[in-house]
Amino acid sequence: MKRYVYFLVLCLSIAACHKEQNPAQQSAAARANASNVTITQQDIQNGIDLLDEQDRKFAQTSFGKQNLLQILVREKIVLQDALSSGLKQSKDYQEALKQKRAELDAIYDQFAQETLIRAWYEEKGKELEPSEKEIKDYYKKYPYEMTIKQIVVDNAQTADQTLRTLKSSPGRWKEISRQLNTAPTALQTLTFMPGEYLDNLEAVAANSSTGKVQGFFKTPQGFHIIMKTGENRLTLEQATPRIRQILINQRLDELFDTLKTKYEVIIDDQNK
Repeated sequence: MKRYVYFLVLCLSIAACHKEQNPAQQSAAARANASNVTITQQDIQNGIDLLDEQDRKFAQTSFGKQNLLQILVREKIVLQDALSSGLKQSKDYQEALKQKRAELDAIYDQFAQETLIRAWYEEKGKELEPSEKEIKDYYKKYPYEMTIKQIVVDNAQTADQTLRTLKSSPGRWKEISRQLNTAPTALQTLTFMPGEYLDNLEAVAANSSTGKVQGFFKTPQGFHIIMKTGENRLTLEQATPRIRQILINQRLDELFDTLKTKYEVIIDDQNK
């Protein structure tokens, strides 16, 4: 939640307290109330930046500016009084800081890891960049993309029964998919070049006739029943960026297999 989410409410409250003052008087009162507390231009800008778009526009008006200043003055005075009262040494305050520090440290550590991983992929991507000849050779073998729809279930018995039903009644695909499909929506219908999805499923799709139900095939995702719905030939220009990524991914997979022998992986799963 934004710090000034209740900006308008506070403005109305402050306005009621100062309804007899004009903007110049309010500004003078704010300076007087601040005493030895300083409100800088950066404080004002920071306050504006924390507002949502509608309140930010309001803060640009004469009335809005004065009320924002009153809020900042009040906040600074309260902060100053809290500092002088010794609240910083309270158990609740220290515990809140400790908890937030732990949260921020975790966020920072996660950011550091993700940034390092991204840098690794970028560096390896440069090292594993395929040549134009390799891309053209791949295109000669696979100059097309396929579109399939699939139903994924979690056990072989259901997959077998579903396959039998769909082979005899392919028109029931939508109904059965709605009832049984465990695949994410984005994977229930997808288009791919050979090398972009699952090897064994791609091989079956490549050798299938359009509109014919095929399956079932076991992968780490479950048991698949597929139907190829189309095949489209690509130009070399269309295929080049996709082939480039396919070849890089294949080389990354080979690199991962090598790294597995270098680093011991220990999975500490308390739920097993």
